[in-house]
Amino acid sequence: MVEGDRSGSGADSAAAEVLQTASELRLSLSLLVRRLRITRPAGELTAGETAALVRLERGGPATAAALAKQEAISPQSMGAILSGLEVRGLVERRPDPGDGRRVILSLADAGRDALLERRNARIEQLARALTDGFSDAELACLKAAAPLLERLAHTL
Repeated sequence: MVEGDRSGSGADSAAAEVLQTASELRLSLSLLVRRLRITRPAGELTAGETAALVRLERGGPATAAALAKQEAISPQSMGAILSGLEVRGLVERRPDPGDGRRVILSLADAGRDALLERRNARIEQLARALTDGFSDAELACLKAAAPLLERLAHTL
């Protein structure tokens, strides 16, 4: 309850605080994600390319249509992404053994390496920002918050 406010209960105050926290987290995390996306070094994978490679890494070989459905984009858009990845040697195509008309895509070793490089570059980018802009106490708070944020992500 807000001091001097007799109309609200403690439960109302707690609910309002949770809503305020949710709003602040949404704004902060949205800004962080946007900043990470716009600071992509030249030649680095795009968000769409990364998503396709991660799907193949985690889910194994798949058709372009299945990947498009998982990413909620058009098959044509996914096809363009996959063609670019294939030209760069990051994915491999092979005929579907059960249906010769379909093509199965899989992550090439170079694609796995590209994902690892991207992850390492992002980790280094975050580490530089943490080193340059935060005190030891703030770093400890961020470290403690990381597993909580992950748990929050899994509950959504």
